[in-house]
Amino acid sequence: MLISVIVPVYNRAGEIDDFLASFLVQQETNFEIIIVDDGSTDNLKQVIDRYSKDLAINYYFQQNQGPGAARNLGMSKASGDYFVFIDSDCTLAPDYIKNLTASISRNDFDAFGGPDSYSQDFSPFLKAVNYSMTSFLGTGGARGSKGKSVTKYYPRSFNMGIKREIFAKIGGMNQLRHGQDMDFSNRIYQAGFRVKYLADVIVFHKRRTSPLRFFKQIFNWGVARINLGRIDKNMLKPVHSLPFLAVLGFILSLILALFFPFVRIILKIELLLAVLIAVIAFLQSLMEYRQLSVAFLSVFTLFLQVLAYGLGFGYGVINSLTTGKGSFIKGFTRNYYK
Repeated sequence: MLISVIVPVYNRAGEIDDFLASFLVQQETNFEIIIVDDGSTDNLKQVIDRYSKDLAINYYFQQNQGPGAARNLGMSKASGDYFVFIDSDCTLAPDYIKNLTASISRNDFDAFGGPDSYSQDFSPFLKAVNYSMTSFLGTGGARGSKGKSVTKYYPRSFNMGIKREIFAKIGGMNQLRHGQDMDFSNRIYQAGFRVKYLADVIVFHKRRTSPLRFFKQIFNWGVARINLGRIDKNMLKPVHSLPFLAVLGFILSLILALFFPFVRIILKIELLLAVLIAVIAFLQSLMEYRQLSVAFLSVFTLFLQVLAYGLGFGYGVINSLTTGKGSFIKGFTRNYYK
């Protein structure tokens, strides 16, 4: 059985270096790596060439079209029985291929998603982002968890895979700028395929490396949720509006408290709730990472995440009123990858 690992990349030579290095220590070698260069102008190709003697790498170049189109090209070129999608800012745990192969041999799923975690050498900020993105307090278990989740689980392209026959039946990903992987997962469910969460198939995800980049990414995910709901109403649930309602409620309370004394009581309750959430986040992060700097930053990234998603969601709601049904709402669009 051959596993085709497909990764789109644009001007991320440093990331692809770490990505490919993680394949050199895999405990199984039944894989090929398909790198789709989405119009890079850096030294990406030179980095890839350094690994070509030790790894089975197939390199394809296309003009910049976004990761959805890049993954579709990768699937059309893949030779494997399984297609695995991983983001270029990830590295694989040494037992990734081994654990995935063992799971596939049990033949109890057609598509899978796996967790994204952190490596000990991550910066304090990246560890804090990992907390806000993977904790129940931050995302409600929606990105994959062995525990409870507030919403249905949809595999995401930082770590997901499908049988070859799925691509043959439902085609590739659409051209949504953000959220094309969740739409793809939704179509997999609709086609009747079995989907499973594999907790031991782990990638270490660096994500965005600065607060501004993190804000833009999460803002775009808020916009993407509205686009997904326009495609399929089942992809937009009341729980997805909670960050927007929290941001909107706090802003309204701040303004109205200037004119109506009774609103100040509501504002105090909101502030106390925010303090409680901050304390819980701080303690959870401290127990997980054992670093005070990460714990403090986790509080910051958690509230930044809520703010960014809430604003993006609200932006999407407003623009949906004036955008035709056949069009997608755009967020920060200067460059998908930044």
